[in-house]
Amino acid sequence: MTPTLSAYISVFGVAAVVTFALTFLTRRLAIRFGAVVMPDPDNSRRVHTRPLPTSGASLFLGFLVAMAVASRFESFRAVFDGSSEPLAIVLAGSVMFAVGMLDDLLEVSPPAKMAGIVFSGSVLSLLGVVMIFLRIPFFDLVGISPDLAPLVTVLWVAGMANAVNFIDGLDGLAAGIVAIAAGAFFLYTLQIGPDNAGLLSETSVGPLIAVIACGICVGFLPHNFHPARIQMGDAGALFLGLLMAAATLVVGGRTDQPFSGQTYFFYAPIFIPFFILGVPIFDTAFAIIRRSGKFSVADKGHLHHRLMFLGHGQRRAVGILWAWTAILSGLVLFPTYTDRGNAVIPFLVLGLGVLLYTFFHPGVRASGNDAILASETSGAEEVLSTPGDPST
Repeated sequence: MTPTLSAYISVFGVAAVVTFALTFLTRRLAIRFGAVVMPDPDNSRRVHTRPLPTSGASLFLGFLVAMAVASRFESFRAVFDGSSEPLAIVLAGSVMFAVGMLDDLLEVSPPAKMAGIVFSGSVLSLLGVVMIFLRIPFFDLVGISPDLAPLVTVLWVAGMANAVNFIDGLDGLAAGIVAIAAGAFFLYTLQIGPDNAGLLSETSVGPLIAVIACGICVGFLPHNFHPARIQMGDAGALFLGLLMAAATLVVGGRTDQPFSGQTYFFYAPIFIPFFILGVPIFDTAFAIIRRSGKFSVADKGHLHHRLMFLGHGQRRAVGILWAWTAILSGLVLFPTYTDRGNAVIPFLVLGLGVLLYTFFHPGVRASGNDAILASETSGAEEVLSTPGDPST
């Protein structure tokens, strides 16, 4: 039996409502147990100016409840019966959440955290969630050998988890981007599903994971949008990255048939996350280049920090990156729902509009100049107050 749209909507609602309700409780528990992130004394990385409780537990618990509810739906019987993939994602998600929670509470070393991420990806691989096919636009299909499939799977999980974690720098940014990404990916799976293109089996757990990921983010956002009352921390960000990695693995990594035929686009399912998650993935690559190998060193050079330096406040910077993600999603989704290739032109125009708004907003130049002037003034005051200076 093919899962119905109403069943997906019901599970989405459960994920959103449960996450929203549990966040009140997890926020109180975070404060009680001291899981609170203080502002940086030198303002070197974090932008919040007051202590914030940190907990991604409501996201994780919302996912577990939504999965449990979905397993009771007759519509999802084919997804849960006779397959280890739902269990694999639950177990791997539990490992990823635990790794992030330990880092939030104890600040484990980057190698130790990466080892935990690798272990989470290995759990997926051991229980059958692996990448089988890789299709590169304008090139031939690449089949991944059984010997290499576990390695590729672990790399995919690590890349996606770190991509989401890197973008978690402003109130509501990561939750909003993943909500848009997961929602768009779910719509994509419907188009290639058994009722349409027929490239996706009714037993695939990918659409369910995508719709739950979207739901828990929507439920978390009212608490996390600026001014945030809680942040998801590494536990939430890494967990969301694991869900997106798992969803894309069981969708894009399982088909050897192209779904294209559009005039301006040739793509395969495996590259959908690169477009839909274009913002955090680009941010990850930019961060690696910027740090020149110092992967564990935090700084304020991410895209969202640069937007704020240009004069955009937190809400506007987050809105710009949400819009960017939505436009990238539209560029991928629209050709799959229409055979008119020129339909992408409005999205390209919207993209240009976002870029123009980012760099030429009336307050940008003035605010940027004010920031530079404030920095120079601060530096001058430090020089004037240096002991031994004749002018003091």
